[in-house]
Amino acid sequence: MQITDYELFAVPPRWLLLKLETDEGIVGWGEPIVQGRLETVRTAVTELIEGYLLGADPLRTEYHWRKLYQSGYFRGGPILMSALAGIDHALWDIKGRRYDAPIHELLGGHVRDRMLVYQWLAGGETDDVAASATQDYERGYRAFKLNFAREFRALETTGAVDRVIEQVAAARDAIGDEAFLGIDFHGRVSKPMAVELVRRLEPYGLMFVDQPLLPEHADGFEAISDQTTVPIATGERFYSRYEFKRLFVDDAVSVIQPDVTHVGGISELRKIASMAESFDVAVVPHCPLGPIAFAASLQVGFCSQNVVMQEQDLRLDDPGSSQQLALLEDPETFTFHDGYVERPTGPGLGIEIDEDHVRERAQTQVNWHNPVWHHEDGSVAEW
Repeated sequence: MQITDYELFAVPPRWLLLKLETDEGIVGWGEPIVQGRLETVRTAVTELIEGYLLGADPLRTEYHWRKLYQSGYFRGGPILMSALAGIDHALWDIKGRRYDAPIHELLGGHVRDRMLVYQWLAGGETDDVAASATQDYERGYRAFKLNFAREFRALETTGAVDRVIEQVAAARDAIGDEAFLGIDFHGRVSKPMAVELVRRLEPYGLMFVDQPLLPEHADGFEAISDQTTVPIATGERFYSRYEFKRLFVDDAVSVIQPDVTHVGGISELRKIASMAESFDVAVVPHCPLGPIAFAASLQVGFCSQNVVMQEQDLRLDDPGSSQQLALLEDPETFTFHDGYVERPTGPGLGIEIDEDHVRERAQTQVNWHNPVWHHEDGSVAEW
């Protein structure tokens, strides 16, 4: 079997999809994207495929991963690892279809029958957070993550801290004590504020505080972890096992959130999960993206004991109205019930793409960039 061709599709709201073709008619799909840097990643994918993969045997997934990563003297980072990730998704999809098996069965077989997923709660006024949490709990979700609603300065007022606590308290009251609740600081909090803020959140039984500091300041996670009972999480802006290594050695975090679209794909996410297991670190993969990325992440989760929960932003509770799930031939592919998604049993990624719909959506201009926030003094704030 040989790789013969490929296509890339930019589709709303902010995704890049890869179709990889073979001479035997087997097709694989991937999702290579850095949100807000779509065209840059498109160029990287094109360069990697045309420079290294056309004419190659797609079943050599590990060899191709090493070649695409290691053959470049300059390697790693969000663009190259996300381009590699989408290619890796597609190669594994082809392999699974070639052997008529889900990818997780090729990686050792399933260790669970269903996966708990969490729902993102939009930040806003406290009443809005409470209403959103109540609504999503009634829709069947049993795990949630809340983001900050606004900018947070390096030194903040008591009132600003109080507003964060109020939102978390409102979400906890809405979902009760039997549901999971985490909060994502999104790297918006500085070291002077992080310890105090985490300390005040301890009474709310959080499953984790995510990104209490920017990844550039990962050497500060250990100090925060040592001063709180709340599990510390990070990882969505880490791009390979080598960046996670120090966190494990330093015992700096209890939960990691690697993204299958940014860490080099299924091959690397599987290795990161195995590394984390050696240090008794839980894995909750990051995935606010489309159904291909979600399917790829699930494949690792179902064969990895320490992947305990999965992020999603697909409206699994109402697939008929989901713009994201409309990219699939069957929007109800992911069976959702009582907070869990059932194990996919189809070959490869376990999904079938509605290519006609993808081509139709790709006619829309996609040029998404994240907002640029400013503090009241005019300086740039973390989004």
